[in-house]
Amino acid sequence: MPLVKNGRITTDLFVHVADGAELPGDGDILISAERFLADPDILSRRPGKTGVVWPNNRAVDDLVPYLERLAAVALVFPTFRDGRAYSQARLLRERHGYDGELRATGQVLRDQFVFMSRAGFDAFEVKKDADADAFAETMKRYSVFYQPTGDGRLTALNRRMQLRHSESAGQ
Repeated sequence: MPLVKNGRITTDLFVHVADGAELPGDGDILISAERFLADPDILSRRPGKTGVVWPNNRAVDDLVPYLERLAAVALVFPTFRDGRAYSQARLLRERHGYDGELRATGQVLRDQFVFMSRAGFDAFEVKKDADADAFAETMKRYSVFYQPTGDGRLTALNRRMQLRHSESAGQ
């Protein structure tokens, strides 16, 4: 499954480890929320980075105490009509200050890519290589937005204010 990260198709360094499967001795892993919460201390001491696949029907507040230990959080879109992971992403970025990889997984569709990015996602698991190419191109399409969101970009208003301030300071 292709991974788009920061607008580019990239190799996924995380290995998805199924519940009940043996953990690799080292390397980066993505595990289920249940497996992580069963023993977060042991998992965060193993060599390699740890990431968690967090379901959209579980409160992110349960994850907050462990955010500093996690290199990645994969939020699940079970269907394209279910947008709860958007809210989870914004909460993690804006309220809880999570700065690790925030990955969209599941029904990640190309027409929702910009919205996912604006909500704070910086990595996307896609089903087809053609979608990965389209996502990479879409990331370059828009450079200015009106609405403030969790991706850290300045809004059009903030850009105008900065420009006016720098122009008036230069006079």
